[in-house]
Amino acid sequence: MSDNRSISGLSDEEAQEFHTYYMQGLVGFTAVAVIAHILVWAWRPWFH
Repeated sequence: MSDNRSISGLSDEEAQEFHTYYMQGLVGFTAVAVIAHILVWAWRPWFH
């Protein structure tokens, strides 16, 4: 294991690339969830 791989089997560059895509997916999912909650609240508010 002279190519400096971590316990996950990814190199540092691969791990950074994975992290970038993971964070983009997380932000996208969160944005969709927030928009969905706003739309549902506008349709039927669950508190006043």
